Parts: sequence; structure tokens; C-alpha cells
Amino acid sequence: MTDPRATTLVFLPCLSGAPWTPRQLAPYRHRPVRTPALPDGVDDVERYADHVAASLADLDRPGTAGDPGGYVLVGDSFGANVALALAVRRPSGLRGLVLSGGFAANPVTSPLRRRALQALGRMRGPLYRGVALRAHARTLASPHDFAGEVGWSTADSRRLFLDHTPAASYGARLAAAFAADYTGRLARVRVPTLVLTPAHDVLIGPDAARILREGIPDAREVVLPRTGHMFRFSHPDTYGRAVEEFLAERVDPVAAAAPGPDREAAGRATR
Repeated sequence: MTDPRATTLVFLPCLSGAPWTPRQLAPYRHRPVRTPALPDGVDDVERYADHVAASLADLDRPGTAGDPGGYVLVGDSFGANVALALAVRRPSGLRGLVLSGGFAANPVTSPLRRRALQALGRMRGPLYRGVALRAHARTLASPHDFAGEVGWSTADSRRLFLDHTPAASYGARLAAAFAADYTGRLARVRVPTLVLTPAHDVLIGPDAARILREGIPDAREVVLPRTGHMFRFSHPDTYGRAVEEFLAERVDPVAAAAPGPDREAAGRATR
């Protein structure tokens, strides 16, 4: 049974738009959670942030010492960009921010790679299913994916998009990610922030996390060894322990009464 005064965790999905699964939410079973899906066909991060804000209107209120309420945004990859877009608005209900595998601006700096991704975003039908999603799945992969609590493969990544992401939405979200840039507004985030980083991430790269860590005033970075960009899928327990420790220390004392995170088992490194 959850404490009605507890802070709600709001989990924002990756580019696929698929809500977080019960397995991924298992580490937070003692907490109130929400898992909004992303709307289809939207090519503007601000409009995604509008959608999330509207879904949280009932939680958007100032808290008190005895009743903190409010919510923590937990955004993964593209969802981290959406969470950041909402956080810079300083909503009154926001108590904390978790950005995993995220970025303030498009991390793809190579013009050649950018053009290749844009071409993938324009593919439809068999080209989308057979070419774009296979290529995208390869960029998401790491050597550590299959050794996690939930073995994960490039085939699983492709299936995730096949099941949840129409081609038009895939292209629209790529366009949104390319256009959004919150680098100059990071100082507007005024809540404790966890930058959760996988050790191996070809898609995002290390500079994106550094920019977030250095630009957000109250940010700390935690690097999870032996994980890749899909770590919320492959390592949900390791991921969850890092989030719960952050919440217990920086955001919500309710977490301290829950089963404590195992630092050694999480096997994490902190910068």
C-alpha cells in the first residue's frame, strides 16, 4: 500500500513511445507511478512536454514538509529530452528529475550520420520495418545487453519499435530530437537531478551526460558499469536501485523506509 503523501514517479518512454512495462517498474512497487505513452506523429519536443504536463495537472502543486506530494520525472533517452523540456518550465509539482541516456541537444554531431538518420526517418512500409529498424537497433546495442537481469538483443529492440512505433511517429520523433536544444536553459532546472549513464553508449556518447551534469545546478551523474543504452530494458533492477538511492538521499524520505538499495549489487560508479 502506498503512502498518499508520497511523490509520484512519472516514467517517460524512449523513442519507441512504449510505456514502461511491469518488469521495468518492479523496483518501484512501493510507490505511486504513472507511465504515460507518447502521442503519435508529433515532431516537436515542446508539444510532447505539453502532453505530459496536461496528464500531471492534478499533481502540479507546491508541497509541504508533511505532505511533499508532487512528482519526479524519470525520462529515458528521448523521454529524457521530453522530461528536460518540462523541467525547464519549473512546474510547481516537480520534485526531482532523472535523465537516463538523455541529452540537452541532439548528440549526433557527424553530418554524415545525421543525414543517414534523417533518411531512416523518411522510410515507410517494408523499408521502415526491414531497413530503418534493423539499423536503429544496431545503434542501440551494447556488448552488455544480454548479460543483464533481462537478456536483451537487437531483435528485441527492433520488435519494440515494430509493436509500438508507426513509421510516421518514428520519423517525427527523430525530427523533434534533431530540432530541440535546451543547452542554454539547463540552469533553469531547480530540482535535484540524477544523470543516469550507461557505460557503453554508441548512440548518445559521453559528451551529452557531461553537458547535463555541468549545466544543471543540482545534478549528479551515476555511471552503471556493464550496461548499454537499453539498460532500463536489460538491467531494470540495477537501474532501479540507482534511482531509489537517489530518491532516498535527495528527494523523498518515503524511499528510505522502502527496501534499501544495495550499492555493491548496483555496481555503480559516481562522478
